Amino acid sequence: MSAPPTDPSPDLPAAVGVHGGGRMGAGIAHGFLVAGSSVVVVEASAEAAAQARQRVLDSLATAYERGKTAAPPEEYAARLVTSADAAALAGCGLVVEAVPEDPALKTQVLTAAEAVAPDAVLATNTSSLSIDGIAAHLARPERFLGLHFFNPVPASALVEVVVGSRTDADLVAQAQGWVEALGKTAITVTDAPGFASSRLGVAIALEAMRMLEEGVASAEDIDTAMTLGYRHPVGPLRTTDIVGLDVRLAIAEHLARELGPRFEPPQVLRDLVAAGRLGRKTGSGFYDWRTAE
Repeated sequence: MSAPPTDPSPDLPAAVGVHGGGRMGAGIAHGFLVAGSSVVVVEASAEAAAQARQRVLDSLATAYERGKTAAPPEEYAARLVTSADAAALAGCGLVVEAVPEDPALKTQVLTAAEAVAPDAVLATNTSSLSIDGIAAHLARPERFLGLHFFNPVPASALVEVVVGSRTDADLVAQAQGWVEALGKTAITVTDAPGFASSRLGVAIALEAMRMLEEGVASAEDIDTAMTLGYRHPVGPLRTTDIVGLDVRLAIAEHLARELGPRFEPPQVLRDLVAAGRLGRKTGSGFYDWRTAE
């Protein structure tokens, strides 16, 4: 537990931009604020930017209430800027893209960030998309890599540093230092479909869904098999609800295209997404989140 430092760790950029202020982007902003960086969060509209600011402050308030930080959220608020204009990213040493898993959208966001912050390192928070595929649209692909944070970011201990074929080797070491300065552990992976974490996590989750479809066991018992039998902190179906069924479906479809039918999404996943049951964020998925978590 520590108060927010006046200056960031020497291993961190003084100013960090986060493009996308949803749950993931707000969590990334939270992490850098607590570590001492100033943070700029960019959203698509003024209304969305205001919501993103509140999301970050709510996250910081929860951390304070739980004794994870020594300072209340207003102590960090002076170092948080939210905007609907990508030009606000000018001067940032690092810009992390945290928008939905849409290659065209990510490319649009990153090229805009590169235009206004040409000296910044650019990073994508993608959980499965090709780093090289996105880098092909950038003027400085050697200054680009993946920083795959996990949900919820403030509580998660892991970040995947994803290295593209044109990523500068010195940048990889620098990114590993950033992750350590955030109090997290970095694993370094090459640009392969699903990287390490998404590929393994989705494989287990899809098999759990097939077992549920086949009536092997209930969602609760399948998850308990993994939490008690294999010491996973959360079962694969509950994790899918937390991540979002739509997110898991998009990743599975991408991996099926890249790696073959073993990643083909089960019908139960498609049906739940079509019904709008996307997990915790909508109140129901494999579990009912409207009563209690």
